[in-house]
Amino acid sequence: MNDNLLHIRDVGSGRPLVMIHGWSCPGSFFQAQVDALIPETRCIVPDLPGHGQTGGRLPLSIASAADAVYAALVERELEEIVLVGWSMGALVSYALIERYGADRISRFVAVDMSPKVLNSADWPHGTRNGLNAELNTHFLDGMVADWPKLPGRIARRLFAEGKEPDADLVALARKDIAASDPEMLRPMWASLTAQDFRPLLKSFPVPFHLAAGLKSQLYGAGVHAWHRENVPDYHFHGFEASGHVPHMEEPEKFNQLLLDLVRG
Repeated sequence: MNDNLLHIRDVGSGRPLVMIHGWSCPGSFFQAQVDALIPETRCIVPDLPGHGQTGGRLPLSIASAADAVYAALVERELEEIVLVGWSMGALVSYALIERYGADRISRFVAVDMSPKVLNSADWPHGTRNGLNAELNTHFLDGMVADWPKLPGRIARRLFAEGKEPDADLVALARKDIAASDPEMLRPMWASLTAQDFRPLLKSFPVPFHLAAGLKSQLYGAGVHAWHRENVPDYHFHGFEASGHVPHMEEPEKFNQLLLDLVRG
């Protein structure tokens, strides 16, 4: 894999903090972390395949994303990494660890994510809207044609349920999502919804921190409970005023969590 095809923002110095973004939401969604943390950390933020400045330069799958990110870590000779995976970025992180191990990683932070997105007979902890394989096929079939009306809906679902979100944050999220190409997002969505990392998490090799918005519109308390019951060396961090994007809705608290882990 030619890792220079993966666009990466690499700024600051110190212990490496690698932050991997979610579906349709490129690395710019971690801007508040980069701005606040570069005095103490080396912030490494890729744009995954199908997203941002990487676009279509790499195969559009979770496995391809994991391969490209790992190649970048090796090229930079990074060790003792604090790895952060938000939403789809958590699945990319799991694929990286499953394929290459965790020797370079000291701690992992999953941000409001389930190890399996689709609900099924044996898994009620996928997305809260009840998305299952049948509904997902319908969504994929219509994604490209429906795209003009989707960025606003996706952006609004990122934020806390039951309260009015910050209008500037919603507008920023909608703008970045709308700039994405649905022809590239579609295979990435198909790949991420095909993943099931429950077996990996049951023997996860490094300390696992789940940072979850307690007002998330995507994942609920059942996901948190499953992690607590199944993941070794598990640590929970609830964000009471946040939905799916605690790093945007409560950036000071989220940044302090990352700093504590970097300094740890």
